[in-house]
Amino acid sequence: MLVYGEMTQKELDREYSPSSCAPEFTAHLTRYATDSDRAREILDHQLDVRYGPGAAELLDFYPPRRPQSPLFVFVHGGHWQEMSKEDSAFPARDLVEQGAGFIAVGYGLAPEHGIGSMVASVRRALRWTGSHAADLGTRPDLIFAGGSSAGAHLVAMALCAGTEDPCDVAGAVLLSGVYDLEPVRLSYVNDKVRMDGSVATAYSPIRHLPLATPKAIVARGAAETAEYARQHVDFVNELSRHGLQPVDLRVAGRDHFDLPFDLACRGTALGDAVLTHMGL
Repeated sequence: MLVYGEMTQKELDREYSPSSCAPEFTAHLTRYATDSDRAREILDHQLDVRYGPGAAELLDFYPPRRPQSPLFVFVHGGHWQEMSKEDSAFPARDLVEQGAGFIAVGYGLAPEHGIGSMVASVRRALRWTGSHAADLGTRPDLIFAGGSSAGAHLVAMALCAGTEDPCDVAGAVLLSGVYDLEPVRLSYVNDKVRMDGSVATAYSPIRHLPLATPKAIVARGAAETAEYARQHVDFVNELSRHGLQPVDLRVAGRDHFDLPFDLACRGTALGDAVLTHMGL
């Protein structure tokens, strides 16, 4: 029986299981944690800064070394049901070294929290960051937002100008994202996320463009499933149709899980694009 396009349930579930194309994914997840621990050891930081009323609405801040510096706000992935800000500090080392500050955002996860709640949390985090820009060593026009996988979806949705409550940032960096939630709703991922059709429509960024930002990088690893690749292409095309000229990256030698290691690593395709994006 076909459940989406020409795919059976088994085929669709595989397409939304990015580990199927990343045999070393467990090692990458372990490195997220160990590299994040190392960042906390060597960098100045403020942990568990409250940005909203929810129990999980906390962020970790790694300040820039000079005032008036760019600041990158990062939203972690994990199929909207896993991972944490504590495992998401690893990009801080490169970003601080290159002259920026870094924030890792925490938010409530499924099944206790729905997609709408998560998007609202990311919006609150971005607005809190903007309103506290001077205290964070930056300016509102130097705040950039990005995320990986589910985090890319949440950031994109928070920035959608086609909604009633969009956020505005200097630029977006979206890695291996899902921008149309309908096939996700029909896959095993929805066992915990629990979307119905109306939620999938309301929180699909591709349906609410343009983005309220002048610049965007949309990137994916070359080793992604066909559905992640399709979602990437469709989103880039829709951004272009709405007048934005995104930087479109398909990064050779990278998959869904190791692409974020390049986020601000100079000499990599993604890192160089992000640093240029941020004026660094």
